[in-house]
Amino acid sequence: MVYTISGVRLPHLASIKKKSSLPSFNDDRRTNAVTFSLRKDTRSSSGKIFGRKPSYDSESSSLATTASDKVEPQETVSELTQVHDDVAQQVETKGEERTSALSTSGGQSNKADIASMSESLDQEVLQRKRIPPPGDGKKIYEIDPMLKSYDGHLDYRYGQYRKLRDQIDKNEGGLEAFSRGYEIFGFTRSATGITYREWAPGAKAASLIGDFNNWNSKADVMIRNEYGVWEIFLPNNADGSPAIPHGSRVKIRMDTPSGIKDSIPAWIKYSVQAPGEIPYDGVYYDPAEEDKYVFKHPRPRKPTSLRIYESHVGMSSTEPMINTYANFRDDVLPRIKKLGYNAVQIMAIQEHSYYASFGYHVTNFFAPSSRFGTPDDLKSLIDKAHELGLVVLMDIVHSHASKNTLDGLNMFDGTDGQYFHSGERGYHWMWDSRLFNYGSWEVLRYLLSNARWWLEEYKFDGFRFDGVTSMMYTHHGLQVEFTGNYNEYFGYSTDVDAVVYLMLVNDMIHGLYPEAIVVGEDVSGMPAFCIPVQDGGVGFDYRLHMAVADKWIELLKKRDEDWQVGDIVFTLTNRRWGEKCVVYAESHDQALVGDKTIAFWLMDKDMYDFMAVDKQATPRVDRGIALHKMIRLITMGLGGEGYLNFMGNEFGHPEWIDFPRTDQHLPDGRVIPGNNASYDKCRRRFDLGDAEYLRYHGLQEFDRAMQHLEEKYGFMTSEHQYISRKDEGDRVIVFERGNLVFVFNFHWTNSYSDYRIGCSVPGKYKIVLDSDDSLFGGFSRLDDSAEFFTSDGKYDDRPCSLMVYAPCRTAVVYAAVDGNEDSSLVPIGLVPEDV
Repeated sequence: MVYTISGVRLPHLASIKKKSSLPSFNDDRRTNAVTFSLRKDTRSSSGKIFGRKPSYDSESSSLATTASDKVEPQETVSELTQVHDDVAQQVETKGEERTSALSTSGGQSNKADIASMSESLDQEVLQRKRIPPPGDGKKIYEIDPMLKSYDGHLDYRYGQYRKLRDQIDKNEGGLEAFSRGYEIFGFTRSATGITYREWAPGAKAASLIGDFNNWNSKADVMIRNEYGVWEIFLPNNADGSPAIPHGSRVKIRMDTPSGIKDSIPAWIKYSVQAPGEIPYDGVYYDPAEEDKYVFKHPRPRKPTSLRIYESHVGMSSTEPMINTYANFRDDVLPRIKKLGYNAVQIMAIQEHSYYASFGYHVTNFFAPSSRFGTPDDLKSLIDKAHELGLVVLMDIVHSHASKNTLDGLNMFDGTDGQYFHSGERGYHWMWDSRLFNYGSWEVLRYLLSNARWWLEEYKFDGFRFDGVTSMMYTHHGLQVEFTGNYNEYFGYSTDVDAVVYLMLVNDMIHGLYPEAIVVGEDVSGMPAFCIPVQDGGVGFDYRLHMAVADKWIELLKKRDEDWQVGDIVFTLTNRRWGEKCVVYAESHDQALVGDKTIAFWLMDKDMYDFMAVDKQATPRVDRGIALHKMIRLITMGLGGEGYLNFMGNEFGHPEWIDFPRTDQHLPDGRVIPGNNASYDKCRRRFDLGDAEYLRYHGLQEFDRAMQHLEEKYGFMTSEHQYISRKDEGDRVIVFERGNLVFVFNFHWTNSYSDYRIGCSVPGKYKIVLDSDDSLFGGFSRLDDSAEFFTSDGKYDDRPCSLMVYAPCRTAVVYAAVDGNEDSSLVPIGLVPEDV
């Protein structure tokens, strides 16, 4: 019998199931090789290794500075003479030429020609890339004069960053070369054979084992250099084929201080879990040229207004199953485009042995999750997104790693402190995971190269960095309430090594890919978080504004009468001047089992019985639908410069997320019940949002109208934002954002006729979005064709005003128009299918 696991066909042989005990450092013949087509030989050797001695744990936050002798590689990158700002345009122009060439070939282009064209383009662009040298880091004091009081800490931090850049320049040939560790470590292919290198300074002996040598630990013994790097070269077979066939399972067997240990190579590009087995196996993934996926579409330009659809491939099916990259590409990406989002953020890409970790306990950092398909399937997904004009962000995890010792980095070479801090400092007690030592030279190489790998190989357009607050502080933000006092950010609790790493990775990303987008998940409000590195900042493009979602949950636990509109406005606008935020009303965090989505907080069990449009809704459903729309719109309208939504929340998904799990037996005898390994709650019921006979459809249509409204008017990134009314008695909020006027009436019963609102532009106004429209599940109490004319005279500190009708629990958006602009308005109920 043959099983197919994520695109890898594994023969099922009962006799080869791995034993639970550790193997001996002797022959262990296994014959279930995976046969794949062989890859043509096209690349030359990557060259010799850059050696560096590991640093050791220290309570100080200084980085290791011991220099090692640099070994010049056999191949070097061409002299970089072009400024990095030209790279994005070069990529787009060349990519369009390549796409045009493909389209005019009538579909008969030879794949080898396409691959050659792509490789030529990539090499040309690579030669034009450079990472600018560090600046003086002083501009942050002009942006935020309060930081001057902490210049001792900040200057030290920037000094550490500059020192590290200098050391990398001296010992590694620069940050650009340093961040290409994947061309040195792991498996690299040359014209004459395969080289495998691994940094494992704690190991006393090492051998490469796998299907290719019948798991014989004596067949391919590795040698070690002075820096703890193990290496072996496997020449091609006599017929010219590679010594390791594509698809072969591989591991490194080491004699370590903790005993004999088989580990998946740290730089492995693919790993799979065989049927009936718990550990994963590394897979040598090197398909033939004709089988490789070739990218056909250039990256889209970075959008001015970022509207992110947060997603998880595995749970994106309407059926209770693990979905695939191919299905997501064909079924979900067009949905995202139709909804009006311009970015898709994909979670759980890096391989993780525990599915229910949501991808946050990473075991193999360079390998895309095999649950969803092959690496080429993922490339096809990303290419399709680019064809649709969607940028693709990866939810990358560099804040911690799985503590799994069978198939992760933990105790990789048998020591506690190889990739991580040793002892208590290297363990996150809440996440039950390991914490990286960002002061280690080889850890920096590994993580910087990892970020670049996903940009280079898979053409991701940027990242959402997970758990940045945990990285930046030695207390990891646990049991700490940040009040905004600057002493909380700049002191002994700051992990300078980690902050310097974030500066390095942001500098590397933006230097090589000026169009890339980097979002950092930070709840602390670290000052200068989204200021460029050369100016003294940490270098992120956006901060994920996490406080807003917490505020909505806090309010939803109260009665409507206890809501304070001033409190809502303060939370939405409480962000650092000059630093951009991605805001959200709820993300995947609020959808997990044990928590509640906004829709469930509002409507609870009524969502199961009273969402059919031909049935009378309950007061709870009416309230829930009205407030669900208002909460999303005011969050998007006032909360930041980017917006995020987790898939399904756009239509108020009625179920939480509960990954398949079995009963867990704890050491103290307690049992945590599972769900019988059910996938029923680990999917998305998109069919509910599409069903016009259900009220979910109205919520989905409203979300689509929101996105298209922002696409047309770009209000999130407008420099003009003015809040003219926060009326606690009326429960009304009025603000201007860009060329639009937003009116929110949060009162539960009071509707206001001839309600005067201030505005800055005189003339005629029309409604461009009305949450009460019947298309969105409302009561159509407004005439959306009506015209509104301003009156002169100052009102609410605005130069003019107009009279409107503000029904209870509604949000209405008005746009100033003249005779030539009426036809360009987004018609209510007639949102364009494509923008």
